Amino acid sequence: MTEPILKTVEVRSILSKSNLPVCEYSVNPYTGCTHGCKYCYASFMKRFTGHTEDWGTFLDVKIWPEIKNPGKYAGKELFIGSVTDPYLPQEETFQRTRSLLMQLKGSGAKLSIATKSDLILRDLDLIKTFPDARVSWSINTLDETFRQDMDAAVSIERRLSAMEAFHQAGIRTTCFISPIFPGITDVEAIIQRAREHCNLIWLENLNLRGSYKPAIMNYIKEKYPRLFPLYQEIYTKGNRSYWEMLDAKLKAFTSGIGLDYAVNDDSMNRPFDAPPVVVNYFYHEQIKKSAGKGGACHAGTA
Repeated sequence: MTEPILKTVEVRSILSKSNLPVCEYSVNPYTGCTHGCKYCYASFMKRFTGHTEDWGTFLDVKIWPEIKNPGKYAGKELFIGSVTDPYLPQEETFQRTRSLLMQLKGSGAKLSIATKSDLILRDLDLIKTFPDARVSWSINTLDETFRQDMDAAVSIERRLSAMEAFHQAGIRTTCFISPIFPGITDVEAIIQRAREHCNLIWLENLNLRGSYKPAIMNYIKEKYPRLFPLYQEIYTKGNRSYWEMLDAKLKAFTSGIGLDYAVNDDSMNRPFDAPPVVVNYFYHEQIKKSAGKGGACHAGTA
């Protein structure tokens, strides 16, 4: 992978009010990304940043004024990494995420951090000082060959090891199985591998739209030709029956291994040492509408 285009930008604030249901503030110490995930939806951010470079080839390093009165964020949910991974390799040099955590230390803010990295281990002791901190790792395969085809982030084993370290340190962890590639992602195997080291398992389907849709479809046609008809059914014809089938299969699977299974709701409060809850986010409302009509929905792509 070629070296990314790096630029330092000054911003008025690093904390943005959020409409996301999971947080009150969205926080991204960087703009852009260097993981180069082929399925990344975040390229839409270029509409707001003015970048003309391909998503994945640039990174803006944000500089912001010292956070005044950090105590006003006590009890507020801050989602760090809602668009850009806060622990990209460049964080080791620029330390913007660590600087943010130092500024917020003792504020009483509640943190949710999303990453694909194990660099976050550097800040484990710092993150542990925040109340109700939660860290999630994206893991959508146990196959390193497929992972390398899809992203330039650290290996799956390194992500799982970081998750285990945080969990052992008493910090709530989430295994984010996303995006699930039909016929490729072995969701059951990932659940079994991660279940002892996380408090929550999120499931999200592969959503193809925009410029990366043809890239993924061409990849499937070339590398997994037997699956190409299935991908055409889902992503060209809008057939959701695959997700209905997988939903039913995973509901039975989790029941069989003693895990609770929920849909579109991760509000279930459990003791830290309890087994993780598996939460399905397969656009379930559309699936239910489809099932109610006795067939698959063809209104749009998954």
